[in-house]
Amino acid sequence: MDLTRQPARRPSNASIAGIVGLARMTDKARAYNAELLGEFKYGEDSGLDGEVLAFINMTAAEFAQAAEELTDAELGDRVLERAQLSPAEIEAFNKEHLEREPQDELHRRLLRERLARFAPGRTDIKTVFASIELDDWGSFRDLDLTRQPPRTPYLRTVGGVVAAARMADKARATQTGTNGAYNYGDESGIDKQILEFWGIGHQEFMDAAYANPNDAELTEWVCEHTRRTPPEIAAFNAALASRGLYPPVRERFLERRAEICHESDGVETWFDLIDIDDQQSFGVVDLTRRPPRSPYDRSIGGIYALARLIDKGRARNAGLLGSYWYGEDSGIDRRVLAFLELDAAAFAAAVQEHDTDAAVVTWLGGRLDRPDADKDDFNRTMHTAGPANEQERVFLRREVAKLDPSRKEIQSWCAWMLLDDRITFARLKAGV
Repeated sequence: MDLTRQPARRPSNASIAGIVGLARMTDKARAYNAELLGEFKYGEDSGLDGEVLAFINMTAAEFAQAAEELTDAELGDRVLERAQLSPAEIEAFNKEHLEREPQDELHRRLLRERLARFAPGRTDIKTVFASIELDDWGSFRDLDLTRQPPRTPYLRTVGGVVAAARMADKARATQTGTNGAYNYGDESGIDKQILEFWGIGHQEFMDAAYANPNDAELTEWVCEHTRRTPPEIAAFNAALASRGLYPPVRERFLERRAEICHESDGVETWFDLIDIDDQQSFGVVDLTRRPPRSPYDRSIGGIYALARLIDKGRARNAGLLGSYWYGEDSGIDRRVLAFLELDAAAFAAAVQEHDTDAAVVTWLGGRLDRPDADKDDFNRTMHTAGPANEQERVFLRREVAKLDPSRKEIQSWCAWMLLDDRITFARLKAGV
């Protein structure tokens, strides 16, 4: 869950275990695990989360681990089993929170500010939950596609259907006239196919997307308005995601690919081409669409992972790091930066100013003008670096097992990163 691109579910959402605040905390826990919380707070840092955690008798760390491992339904079962709550206790908890009005001047002021900004003239918004929901909606409702592209068409986070999250982004931008060069609904071939598959109208979906900026809640709305089965969705996804691979559209796809990208390696479908076009149009590296270059890549300056660091620096500047870590948050980045005798902020500023690899190399200058022996020592250290203690070994074994349990031989950080890159994006682009 990326809470830099959408809000957590509404605090009034009781879809998990029938407990208000639990679905919201689940989204935040998953974003916390992925380091994609954005401006949200999780666990003891959040007043509501603290109350929910006390009610279900779990710590923030326990809940975050459960949210990572379990589906919503499984998580609800775990919570009910752990907390042993009666229906009457849940009803009382829900009633108290749904009806609670601001109890101090801070929360009364927040409500006044949110009303003035997002709903001037409204007199029906009085509770803490309604205040939070207004802030979420107001902060994420308006998407400006003249400043950033919509999300990758490979995402299946709305209704389980490829390109539906992207369509939701375009719908919100079209609603406010900030769709730029992007077409929505009946004006887009892909959107039109999705809407016809669902049996949902162009305007109907636009209104729902604007009212529901959270993908899970928009999915709930879609499921109420269509009865497509999982097998039907899988078949639809496979057909739509593979467009461009086969006749009769293959010839047109190849012509368009030649117009958009000179290097066509890995660009085999319209979805691949859309991802490339989005990044080129805005001059960004988007690590929610593709991985950074390999940690073993030494094509820049002759040292491992500098090309990767450049990609992550550009993505960080564009706010498109996805689940990747940059700079001091990344062990491999720290090693490269230490070799270059630079800090992460200075490097990010440099890749912002210099828009090609060659320009970055020129800027680095003497920092890369090192004896070959020094570079060889650095590269040798990089490609052999692995866990230094049992805690790190347990972490690496667990992370590799999530990707491919058969790869028990992987014992270095670089090998794990490359495996993670390839499998993560293969899963995203599975096409079903």
